[in-house]
Amino acid sequence: MILKAIIVEDEQISREILANYLTKYCPSVELVGEATNVDDALQLLRRTEIDLLFLDVEMPYGTAFDLLDKLGERSFETVFVTAYDQYAKDALNQQAAYYLTKPIDIDELIKAVDIVKAIKQKEQQIPVELGIKKQDHSQLTEKITIPTQEGFEVLPIKDIIYCKADDNYTHIYLAQDTKLVSKTLKHFEDMLTDKGFARIHKSYLINASHVTAYKKGKGGSVMLGQTELPVSPSRKLELFGYFT
Repeated sequence: MILKAIIVEDEQISREILANYLTKYCPSVELVGEATNVDDALQLLRRTEIDLLFLDVEMPYGTAFDLLDKLGERSFETVFVTAYDQYAKDALNQQAAYYLTKPIDIDELIKAVDIVKAIKQKEQQIPVELGIKKQDHSQLTEKITIPTQEGFEVLPIKDIIYCKADDNYTHIYLAQDTKLVSKTLKHFEDMLTDKGFARIHKSYLINASHVTAYKKGKGGSVMLGQTELPVSPSRKLELFGYFT
């Protein structure tokens, strides 16, 4: 699989180094364009269909986050390249597939490209309308207990649509109700992962049997009926594993 890529980087030396590394060590990447600032990058991305964007964080006339906000819907994966570690959290919040620090480590670059390639290959294999699950979800007949002020409540696992993190609490969304539980999302992830639930984002744990569609735009998202939830690139491969 060939990944069409663009580099957005204001420093000429950095652009040349990355381009040379890609040519030498990442033969599956085809470089189709370069830009040096947010405005030029925006125009280039609007007229060019790509799979992968290598994006510097600090640029003239704006940041990487400004560029991504202006783009809106997008189907490509993003790899941030920067000398500033403090941007790592923002990179994850923007759903970057990977985060590279300067000077670029070749092994890390290869790893980033391999991750994007795996995501893209899986996206091609899965139809927009999701089909039969690979896993046997007979465990969904089981139940869990959640603490309440009066004691505890019993919930059938099949009735849980998704769980949302709220600091040390978790909102559990059912078809006709929502429960607020004084447990972290990690608690429910540990309890439910082997029962057909997938952690798709730092804030969301979903019941894969309730997924009705997958969307590629703006990083990727799943539909649970009328509810749309974002999918982090680092979680896409896990999600795709639930479907044929």
